[in-house]
Amino acid sequence: MLWLMRLSGFFSAALVMIVLSPSLQSFPPAEAIRSHSLDSQNPAVDPPNRFSFRKSSAFPNAHECSSNNRNKLKKTGVCDPSLVHVAITLDVDYLRGSIAAVHSILHNSLCAESIFFHFLVSETDLETLVRSTFPNLNFKVYYFDPEMVRGLISTSVRQALEQPLNYARNYMANLLEPCVTRVIYLDSDLVLVDDIGKLWATSLGGKTIGAPEYCHANFTKYFTPNFWSDRRFSGTFSGRNLCYFNTGVMVIDLVKWRRFGYTKRIETWMEIQKSHRIYELGSLPPFLLVFAGHVAPIEHRWNQHGLGGDNVRGSCRDLHPGPVSLLHWSGSGKPWLRIDSKQPCPLDSLWAPFDLYGLST
Repeated sequence: MLWLMRLSGFFSAALVMIVLSPSLQSFPPAEAIRSHSLDSQNPAVDPPNRFSFRKSSAFPNAHECSSNNRNKLKKTGVCDPSLVHVAITLDVDYLRGSIAAVHSILHNSLCAESIFFHFLVSETDLETLVRSTFPNLNFKVYYFDPEMVRGLISTSVRQALEQPLNYARNYMANLLEPCVTRVIYLDSDLVLVDDIGKLWATSLGGKTIGAPEYCHANFTKYFTPNFWSDRRFSGTFSGRNLCYFNTGVMVIDLVKWRRFGYTKRIETWMEIQKSHRIYELGSLPPFLLVFAGHVAPIEHRWNQHGLGGDNVRGSCRDLHPGPVSLLHWSGSGKPWLRIDSKQPCPLDSLWAPFDLYGLST
């Protein structure tokens, strides 16, 4: 059975390369857009029980996996040193994307039972839904209080970028157990077509975070004239080789993050933003301010981003040149919405096989 799943994963990756062979346009990087519905006046606007997901197949570990004993995992739990740790946010608006992302990771992993998922939520009743969809999944749900950041968030180019759960990744080092020393953070609008164990094995070379970098991007557009004209702010980039990176796929050394207090550094820039308006684009710029020029480069194949189009129109896009391990629908257009509206983009067909939404036929 396992060899069939691996073979299927191979064909998924092969299909990406065949269907997407580039007419490849050049386009500016787009930040992954996340949306979280949180209405304190009417908390039942989007009840999670309106969703129905099919139960996922089981994905057992291959014999060569280092932790092949579920009884061992039950004893050691999240602190098992053989685990691959993956963090994803869960909210009502993006739940369908999150479920597809998890499904794609399990489907393409040689050691699926050795993956531990850390779900960051601001809703309190999503755990049962996850458990019913993935009965064998190793996971824990962490509540992120929106009030932690609500006072730090400034208006953005789109309201979706202002939602508090976008900022939960800033606090993972505090939310996750101290024994979790490394984590892969993933946005909800992506799928993998390769084994996440390969991404986990990436060397960070002493850096705190690793991500695919884009060093030819126009860096000036991510910050306002107020920022560039004031040396108190723009001087932070002095002596740094500035490269854009998309925060939707990151490998993070949580030991270094905790040691050097990066959560507070990000918060400091958010406080400056409130009074001086130094950027326009949501939760991405504070990461650039703190980490740009200090990122361990990861192969571009691990974040083929921008498939959701720009932040306004959500137009169809092609991939960057090169091999593909992860497809990312950053931008305003999401594959499940376009598929349901009968107006899909060509690449949305590569997301659809991992969609578990709906009743079994």
